[in-house]
Amino acid sequence: MTLALTRDNVEQVLDEMRPYLISDGGNVELVEIDGPVVHLRLQGACGSCPSSTMTLRMALNAACARPSLKLPKSTGNVIS
Repeated sequence: MTLALTRDNVEQVLDEMRPYLISDGGNVELVEIDGPVVHLRLQGACGSCPSSTMTLRMALNAACARPSLKLPKSTGNVIS
């Protein structure tokens, strides 16, 4: 079953990742969902890390593919 691409469902996926981001001094904020595009803002140490965008994208793709958190395929946009 695929979950709808809603704010609550995206937050659920982000909540799975937040402990790792927070342990490195960062976090992520859901800015908006525009059709299949999810706009995120990196915070704290994640906002200035040069590899954070790719790391976040890979982690989100892995989390979204898990059966318990299956979201439709979407495009991520990280806002500085």
